[in-house]
Amino acid sequence: MRILVTRPQPGSLQTAVALKERGHEPIMAPLFEIEILSEVDPDAGPWNAILLTSANALGGLAGVVVREAWRGVPVFTVGDRTAKAARDRGFTDIASAGGDVDDLADLVATRLKPPARLLYLVGQERSGDLAGALRAKNFIVDVVVVYRTLAARTLPEPAATAIKNGVDGILHFSRRSAEAFVRAASDAGLLDAALAKPIHYCLSDQVAEPLKQVGAANIRIAARPDEDALLELL
Repeated sequence: MRILVTRPQPGSLQTAVALKERGHEPIMAPLFEIEILSEVDPDAGPWNAILLTSANALGGLAGVVVREAWRGVPVFTVGDRTAKAARDRGFTDIASAGGDVDDLADLVATRLKPPARLLYLVGQERSGDLAGALRAKNFIVDVVVVYRTLAARTLPEPAATAIKNGVDGILHFSRRSAEAFVRAASDAGLLDAALAKPIHYCLSDQVAEPLKQVGAANIRIAARPDEDALLELL
């Protein structure tokens, strides 16, 4: 199958590799780019653990992972892909919740005791309230906004061409990316074609909602909110 991947780098490339391994043809056309806003001050801690709900947040740790003492700090991630990204950056003690922010909060609560101090690295826009859930369990949570996502103003040329040529499927990893796709396809005059033929593979019901609202003909929802479950739909 020819599958359109609209997520930003580096996730887009990782997904493309996974698609090729499964025998599909990925078409990469990121609708977003990641802008790093700040980096963590290594001397502002110490923290008992680092929390990550996106691999994009690792951009805020560039000055930290070069320090040997930091590599052994426990890292808790929302999913396996983010865990792999943290491992690739040099961290050695990593635990993945393999789910959503509620699963991550539960994982942290089973592994650590309050009032452990936690460093939570986030983007400007995020879903759920991980910090609130852990503070309710008497953990100390320092939230640092380290990145933001910038939406493309127009539909990338590879995406427009793929839709015109009848792409088989489109992957949607977040509600915001689904909204951006609908908006960009509409601005390009390709919304009807984008909704009619391709199968829209969505990470969750929440992600699928913008597509349902505009009448997408064929939507499939992953059994779990992670990339492996999304690709299993193919």
